[in-house]
Amino acid sequence: MQVGRYYLERKEYLAALTRFRTVVETYPNTNQVEEALARLVETYYAMGIVSEAQTAAAVLGHNYPDSQWYADSYKLLQTGGLEPRENNGSWISRAGKKLLGA
Repeated sequence: MQVGRYYLERKEYLAALTRFRTVVETYPNTNQVEEALARLVETYYAMGIVSEAQTAAAVLGHNYPDSQWYADSYKLLQTGGLEPRENNGSWISRAGKKLLGA
């Protein structure tokens, strides 16, 4: 997560995505998944890949509905007139089904 945050701060989005995706896919039971999903929303949104940002937010909201990370992600999407919407064909959606809260 720390390395992903480092890359995100420096706007090296592809490197950040790789790190956050690794957390979600490889360590689905860790307490870091919640933040990783929120960081995926942030990163995909910054890259202009809104459907993946929406999917990450939807998976985050499904698994952690009362989370501050979800509230922040929802607010970020709203700045662009968007809301969470899951794309079932996305890797995020498939990975979300393996999470503890799913």
